[in-house]
Amino acid sequence: MRHDHLITSKQLSRPDIETVLDRAAEIDADPSAVADRHANTLLGLLFFEPSTRTKMSFETAMKRLGGDVVDMGSVESSSVKKGETLADTVRVIEGYTDALVLRHPKQGAATMASEFVDVPLLNAGDGAGHHPTQTMLDLYTIRENAGLDDLTIGIMGDLKYGRTVHSLAHALTNFETQQHFISPESLQLPREVVYDLHQRQDGTGIKEHESLEGVLPSLDVLYVTRIQRERFPDENEYQKVAGEYQIDAETLEAASDDLTVMHPLPRVDEIAPEIDDTDYAAYFDQAHNGVPVRMALLDLLLSDDRGIRGETDE
Repeated sequence: MRHDHLITSKQLSRPDIETVLDRAAEIDADPSAVADRHANTLLGLLFFEPSTRTKMSFETAMKRLGGDVVDMGSVESSSVKKGETLADTVRVIEGYTDALVLRHPKQGAATMASEFVDVPLLNAGDGAGHHPTQTMLDLYTIRENAGLDDLTIGIMGDLKYGRTVHSLAHALTNFETQQHFISPESLQLPREVVYDLHQRQDGTGIKEHESLEGVLPSLDVLYVTRIQRERFPDENEYQKVAGEYQIDAETLEAASDDLTVMHPLPRVDEIAPEIDDTDYAAYFDQAHNGVPVRMALLDLLLSDDRGIRGETDE
């Protein structure tokens, strides 16, 4: 299997994922070995939504590979403000760069944009849709802390609008996992995502809950997400669920000593700062893992034999 773009984690098989994670581990162990691997390569950053970790880690990754970046800048200072379409924007910036990273508020934007360009395009988040490069660094972090098979993971918070959740849940169906989804009823996984997961994993590894209490002791990993205020069409609906799920030291008294707590960040009040210095906390390492993982993705997509390809038995 070969991919010239990375649009969704659904397109990746287990061998594809392992290819990326293994490459990231090599780079993480010796980043100097790839310091000039992609000299004179330019990465175009097109961020139509705010970003800190994703944008800066892509920029860091490209520069650590010996390349550089060009940045569209804010929407307000770009030709988008004049009415330029996304299709025209990506076609223009493709002419300046060797690869593109796109974040956009509309679900499906990355899929559409990829149809207009020949250089690799990486989806850095499309509305409430997918965020596959975040998924790769999540999987890398999970593998480092708990392994990816015989894994019991709880995914808690905003599961309706959380693109990191949708991507991660689909990717985990490639492994032997039990996934517990914990959320208020109003923020459950979209039914089409649940259906998809049941189809991919025969429904045996997918369970939904409104409370963490009953499942916490069985978890190897707890993946916490914030309630995404910016995606709610109604502020009153946000206020009904704001702060409903919070993790503190008292919460984790019922957890396994080996539990790994993750969060894609930014956090608001979902995880108390008192957790930060405990052995449970992996979310800052998780953020730091964005650099070697995105270096691996760029390296694979920009290589002469371009694409993400895992070994298969065929």
